[in-house]
Amino acid sequence: MAKNRGGLDIRLKRAYDDPADGDGCRILVDRIWPRGVSKDDLALDHWLKDLAPSTDLRKWFGHDPQKWDGFKERYFKELDGCSGAIDQLLEWGRQGRITLIYGAKDTGHNNAVALKAYLEKKIAGKL
Repeated sequence: MAKNRGGLDIRLKRAYDDPADGDGCRILVDRIWPRGVSKDDLALDHWLKDLAPSTDLRKWFGHDPQKWDGFKERYFKELDGCSGAIDQLLEWGRQGRITLIYGAKDTGHNNAVALKAYLEKKIAGKL
């Protein structure tokens, strides 16, 4: 996978998948620790709970693909209020590959996928 516009290499990985040497900086972006995974097994560099969707938004979404567009819109508004954590994440990304770690079963509709899209829009100057 090539770097996106702006030079950042952002990957996604489930918390239940084994860490790899090529992951770069591993950052958990869930508010809740992944069930059944030890701290050592997760091999995190950082845990940014503040970038996870609010409890209300997470419950409203419920990983329902039909609510995906609405979830992203609401989540992006929440992320707009997290500029410090977003700036930190972008700084780590400028230093090398980052892998956003998440616990959701749905690999296509989760907060890490939405966060990556948000970061890419921000890098491209579209936010």
